[in-house]
Amino acid sequence: MIDFPGLLRALVDRRVQFIIVGGAAATAHGAARLTQDLDIVYSRRPENLANLVAALAHHEPYLRGAPPDLPFTLDVETLQNGLNFTLTSKLGDIDLLGEIVGGGGYEQLVSDSIEIELFGIRCLCLGLEKLIQVKRAAGRPKDFEVLAELESILDSDE
Repeated sequence: MIDFPGLLRALVDRRVQFIIVGGAAATAHGAARLTQDLDIVYSRRPENLANLVAALAHHEPYLRGAPPDLPFTLDVETLQNGLNFTLTSKLGDIDLLGEIVGGGGYEQLVSDSIEIELFGIRCLCLGLEKLIQVKRAAGRPKDFEVLAELESILDSDE
């Protein structure tokens, strides 16, 4: 089970620059589909990588689906050498995305993001129009399933 408030609080308390994307963003915009992980696009600036490592360090982040004996340490060097990480932790599953298809990285997406409040925590969430665009670009069956609902929400907001 994912602890959304715990994950968000850990990130915000350590001043991580991130944008909520994926299923959690869809839910924040009013989609009925529930998600079991938190997808974020994070800034790849060195200071932010250090903040991200500090935010997750006490929650035992590990590669989701990897064998338990596989050596893995989430540190700044690991983040610099990779881009996207699907992790599990004591707070639940979190996907750290350096960039997303159809949208790019944090710096490209921040202007298409909105500030929202979830569980009493203020954070950035990808705006509805851009979320629809990146879901369409990803082209996965699960993305197509939620597109009609997101487009309906967009139409009702206009």
